[in-house]
Amino acid sequence: MFLKNKVAFITGSSSGIGEQLALAFADHGADVIVHGNSKISEAEKLCQKISNKGVQSLLVKGDLTMRSEVESIFSKITEVFGRIDILINNAGTMVKRCKIEDLKFEDWNRIIDVNLTSVFHVTQAIIPLMKQQGGGTIINMSSVAARNGGGGGAVAYATAKGGVSTLTKGLAKELAQYNIRVNAIAPGVITTPFHDQYSTTEMREKMITQVPLGREGKPEEIAGAALYLASDYSSYVTGEIIEVTGGMV
Repeated sequence: MFLKNKVAFITGSSSGIGEQLALAFADHGADVIVHGNSKISEAEKLCQKISNKGVQSLLVKGDLTMRSEVESIFSKITEVFGRIDILINNAGTMVKRCKIEDLKFEDWNRIIDVNLTSVFHVTQAIIPLMKQQGGGTIINMSSVAARNGGGGGAVAYATAKGGVSTLTKGLAKELAQYNIRVNAIAPGVITTPFHDQYSTTEMREKMITQVPLGREGKPEEIAGAALYLASDYSSYVTGEIIEVTGGMV
């Protein structure tokens, strides 16, 4: 229970990696703010599971690419908890696979907004609160795509995640003086609805051939890295990108 009395806000936590992050943090004593946008019924069920663990849960809804909705979310969080000790910028998705030469400009903007601009909005909104409370921990979700350019039709997504990695390192320097640590996790091929939606069976089989451990990762294995980065066990770690890829990198 090394996160007891801590408040964690996990964006995009209604399914996949985000859901496992929320459950793992609750298991270790944190009160968890669950965020959903399109999958609200799943988010509501997750809140109930968290409450059943004996910690407090709160559901917030909104499109994180919209600044006004982010501000509304933080107003609600501040009213209920008054603090956020841990922020995990997990929300994001590929939107679509498409070769750059065929990608419409509005789709490019949407991919960047969902995966990178949303991180900017949420992080900028939380900085004053973390400064006021004397510190905090921010964990961003990057991707192995940020290192290798992504799979077929994923250049825009990989570019956005590369931006997340760079933002992480820059923020770590900028916020260190306020006792705010900023790190990121870069997952490899993880068994989630993400790949069910955007990767064919053939693509996944090919990706696994590049994984020395010979399998897809589990969402719980991403949660393990996040627990480390959120805890005092990593108190001297900031500006790092932890690759959880089964050895791909």
